[in-house]
Amino acid sequence: MPQKKPDRPGAEAWLPQHLDPEALAAGIEACRGCELYRAATHGVPGEGRYDADLMLVGEQPGDQEDRQARPFVGPAGRLLARALEEAGLDPDGVYRTNAVKHFRFDPGRAGKRIHKGPSRAHIGACGPWLAAEIELVQPKGVVLLGATAGSAVFGSSFRVGASRGRELEWPEEYHTEWQPEWALATTHPSAILRSRNRDKDLAALVEDLAEARQLLAR
Repeated sequence: MPQKKPDRPGAEAWLPQHLDPEALAAGIEACRGCELYRAATHGVPGEGRYDADLMLVGEQPGDQEDRQARPFVGPAGRLLARALEEAGLDPDGVYRTNAVKHFRFDPGRAGKRIHKGPSRAHIGACGPWLAAEIELVQPKGVVLLGATAGSAVFGSSFRVGASRGRELEWPEEYHTEWQPEWALATTHPSAILRSRNRDKDLAALVEDLAEARQLLAR
């Protein structure tokens, strides 16, 4: 008997009529736009200044983010804060979020939840939330942390390695009333945590974030 496909109606039905931080967070918590909510503890909205010039977009919540309903509070988040500071950016002056709002994982031994990357279907189902956050924050620029964030904005053919560290024109086909002036792609800090060349890769992330700081200053 063929396996039933997951129900993924998308997030549109849970979008608040009027955008504000509280309504957005409540909508994400209530969202049933894909099946990921069933195993996750929370939907995780973005966090930071709602008038920030810079938005940082990652992949999805991790274990700690899912438990606390806050983005970038685990080891990758701490590394990102360090990189921002080294690049001359105030970690408290940016808005941080993820392309996908629920944690996707495989259950491991002794209750350990093993990260599993979201699919294109999950990215698409969650797309309205990222668009809503862009409308709410109205950032000047967006830093895309990793392949999932890049594909959420530029499509599935986007490759971070081919574009990282340089100014990218915001795609016209990304339909929001507010259009950021630019995007910049770089690696996700979680990849640095797994790297055998951590110092070198962290320095490259700092260099990319310093480029974002230069773009903001124009």
